[in-house]
Amino acid sequence: MYYLTKIEDTVRIPPYRFEDPLEEVAIETLNETYNGLLDKKLGLLVSVNSVENIGEGKVIMGDGAAYHEITFNAIFFNPELQEIIEGEVIEIAEFGAFVRIGPMDGLVHVSQVTDDYINYDSKRGALLAKESKRTLEEGNKVKSRIVAISLKGKSTKETRIGLTMRQVGLGRLEWIEEEKNKSTTKSKSKK
Repeated sequence: MYYLTKIEDTVRIPPYRFEDPLEEVAIETLNETYNGLLDKKLGLLVSVNSVENIGEGKVIMGDGAAYHEITFNAIFFNPELQEIIEGEVIEIAEFGAFVRIGPMDGLVHVSQVTDDYINYDSKRGALLAKESKRTLEEGNKVKSRIVAISLKGKSTKETRIGLTMRQVGLGRLEWIEEEKNKSTTKSKSKK
């Protein structure tokens, strides 16, 4: 889930940028400083997109830069338990599939791909369902539910997001469409 959050901080404007538009320089500086940082409560800062207020600058002796109190709006990505989210499979491993969900990655363990028995095909780099013959490969678009979250450290490399696709309406998008078509066909044949 994406959230817009208001933050107050101090921004340092270097002397060589004094002639540039202050708001533009402040947004650039804040993005360089904070983009990609992880906060346990707020999530991952994706972008500083606007400034609401910039206070008067103060120069600190020996530095030469101007320091401004600032109020700005930032967009955060904060995954929530039980949230249903779409993503793209970016890697297949013997133990599951890594799925890119927004700016973070989650893992669908093989036990959470389908109710079917799953085999790993190392040559194709795919997960194969034994009975249904469904496959999951890199590049597939999927819909999954977040079942575990661990936002640790200060970057996405230290986060762990567990996903499941073992539920009606979840899985590879083509599988969901097949199920929808089957249920539509069944309801039409009953009439």
